[in-house]
Amino acid sequence: MNPVRQIRRIAGVLAGACALLAVAAASPALAARIPDPALWVGVPEPYPGANLPPAPVPPQIHAVTRTVVAGGMPGWQITLIAVGAALLAAVVAVLADRARAARRPAIATAA
Repeated sequence: MNPVRQIRRIAGVLAGACALLAVAAASPALAARIPDPALWVGVPEPYPGANLPPAPVPPQIHAVTRTVVAGGMPGWQITLIAVGAALLAAVVAVLADRARAARRPAIATAA
């Protein structure tokens, strides 16, 4: 296979992974509560020095957050998942290497 194609494929995979990470990182920021802009519109002054009441103060938005103190995942489960993922990655790597070796042409040896 042409080495340029391999580099292009690797670059494509890396670009896709970066795009997925960017989407995953941006989703909490895009889900933030933004106050309605209509609440921030003040009363315009008709002319300087007009005796008008002060502009209304926009309401304060208080975010209520509750943290979960109890619960979570025990350390042994995290370790088990990490070991399983490592074993799965090793098996996939061995299978991919064997499949790639089967597609390579045999090298002729001199007798």
